[in-house]
Amino acid sequence: MTNPSTEIATLGGGCFWCTEAVFQQIRGVLKVESGYTGGSVHQPSYEQICTGQTGHAEVVRLTFDPALVSYRELLEVFFTIHDPTTLNRQGNDVGTQYRSAIFYHDEQQKKIAHEVVAAMAAVWDAPIVTEITMAPMFYIAEDYHQNYYRQHPAQGYCAFVVAPKVAKARQVFAKKLID
Repeated sequence: MTNPSTEIATLGGGCFWCTEAVFQQIRGVLKVESGYTGGSVHQPSYEQICTGQTGHAEVVRLTFDPALVSYRELLEVFFTIHDPTTLNRQGNDVGTQYRSAIFYHDEQQKKIAHEVVAAMAAVWDAPIVTEITMAPMFYIAEDYHQNYYRQHPAQGYCAFVVAPKVAKARQVFAKKLID
């Protein structure tokens, strides 16, 4: 639940461990939850999502204070930490569950998402394939997926995939980080 001074953003940029780890460090992001959205199964499990048959994407749901960080700024971070030009894939993670997606919560977010995608088209060498869709039901992922990078920084995937994305975000967005 949000209060009048907070908003929600739901973003899919591949594995949610990566996106969660970055957004947890952005000033104004009050809460980051890893989960699933955009599919046909009610209360899906991670095992179901991994089959690629449910239609869900791995996403993060961000509760943020727009007085501290704007939705546009969050999307700028989002487009810096994943490749929006690869359909249903981020690095070695392949399947519809790893698609690039923005799930908007109102018409203003939809408008901003389209504007940012149009601006990013000039930055990337290949066409952007990021899906922009109204946010459907969000299902929070299992407890062991929450705060994964913080709890397992030495785990192989975290050390070799998540950590470089966190380092890049820290360098590019140093002024937007939590003190």
